[in-house]
Amino acid sequence: MKEESAVLEARRKKAEEFEALGYPLFPNDFKPTDRAGALQELYRDYDNEALSRLGDEFRLAGRLMSWRDFGKAVFGHIQDSSGRLQVFFKRDELGEEAFKLFKKYIDIGDIIGVEGPLFRTKTGELTLLARKVRLLTKAFRPLPEKFHGLRDTELRYRMRYVDLIMNPRVREIFLTRTRIIQYIRDYFTSHGFLEVETPMMQPIPGGATARPFKTYHHALERELYLRIAPELYLKRLLVGGFERVFELNRNFRNEGVSTQHNPEFTMLEFYEAYATYEDLMVRTEELLSGLARELYGTTCIVYQGQTIDLTPPWPRIPYRKALVEIGGVPEEVLESRERVLEFAAERGIKVDPREPVLQKLWAKLFDVLVEPKLLQPTFVTEFPVEISPLARRNDRDPSITDRFELIIAGREIANAFSELNDPRDQRARFEEQIRKRLADDPEIHPEIDEDFLRALEYGMPPAAGEGIGIDRLVMLFTDAPSIREVILFPHLRPEA
Repeated sequence: MKEESAVLEARRKKAEEFEALGYPLFPNDFKPTDRAGALQELYRDYDNEALSRLGDEFRLAGRLMSWRDFGKAVFGHIQDSSGRLQVFFKRDELGEEAFKLFKKYIDIGDIIGVEGPLFRTKTGELTLLARKVRLLTKAFRPLPEKFHGLRDTELRYRMRYVDLIMNPRVREIFLTRTRIIQYIRDYFTSHGFLEVETPMMQPIPGGATARPFKTYHHALERELYLRIAPELYLKRLLVGGFERVFELNRNFRNEGVSTQHNPEFTMLEFYEAYATYEDLMVRTEELLSGLARELYGTTCIVYQGQTIDLTPPWPRIPYRKALVEIGGVPEEVLESRERVLEFAAERGIKVDPREPVLQKLWAKLFDVLVEPKLLQPTFVTEFPVEISPLARRNDRDPSITDRFELIIAGREIANAFSELNDPRDQRARFEEQIRKRLADDPEIHPEIDEDFLRALEYGMPPAAGEGIGIDRLVMLFTDAPSIREVILFPHLRPEA
């Protein structure tokens, strides 16, 4: 800490000296006309003769990332949001006084503006010859050491602003994230869906089973909850006559933090009237395979060393069959709550022995024994009614629902179903869910959303809806092992 304090003090002293000479540390009147990445791309095939014929003066602004001092000349790289470009600072070009000030008062990490022509060095690197240089922002803290960078994982997440400066791979992840979201938005608007916004503070948390965050609105004198899902409001819009809607939304769940979970996360939810869950399987295949082609020109991507083939169609397997054939759970075990508890105990699978609903115990087995084994995209279908409170019952077998989960690389990526639009059945399921909840279960809210039931009584058209986890999707398409790698500012424990 003493060493760090000394470095900070030296930088501040240097900045004060420069300021005392009449030079501002934070001017705001330099207008760059060029970008480092664009120049690299535009002139990548130009030799020195071709560059000399340009006769142009280029103006760049960026962060000084490197410094090689050769006495009467300095080579450095400046970095803007588009990339890096080498800059050559020469005493004979800048003038002796300007060059002296530059060497004495400019540090790695400072943001500078440079002007001059382009040329290639003997090694062939495109370089800007600085005829003018100006400090635009003084950095009081030094960047991490060049060869080691910012490598402590938690420190990277906590100081994402430095992580983005030092690690090109990190910047690429978030540029890809933006492309993914834009592609999704373009896909749905081009297919007749209306993008909408629904409340983030709700009087009753619904649409999913999760522990909510609670707040209080003083003017309304009531408790409100940060939404755990937008589903019930989007369905209200189906009632209102919007037949195709989607929302790229932020959800909040007061649960654990891990490589796959963050308390606030991004979801895509979309609803389509006069469609079934089978229609959404086809749409999901089209969306994700098209996204892969858009990003990488192929439907085969690599995730954590495993090739994932997104070429449609994708296999489908019923939920119960997956438990038996993939999870290795004997059929007879699934018939008895006691036998499921015994089976789980024998295999060290943690379940709540107080759980009264047999199918919820199945779900624990599924999470441990089935989901991690589904590496290639797979639709798991025919979920039990007991764990699908908002899904339509199957017409042939009312004990199951017209629902699927999409599993890729051992993770749930999407959840969808034909929507339950019978207000009588929906009320009965809400009541049964509350009746069978554990007394201390924070994920089941004891209040029924009467306004949602009232909306259903006005008539919601037959429809199907789906939710896709954007953060997990970005993980898949950027080969990121942790959700924290794809969220700019993930939640962390307080600094010690």
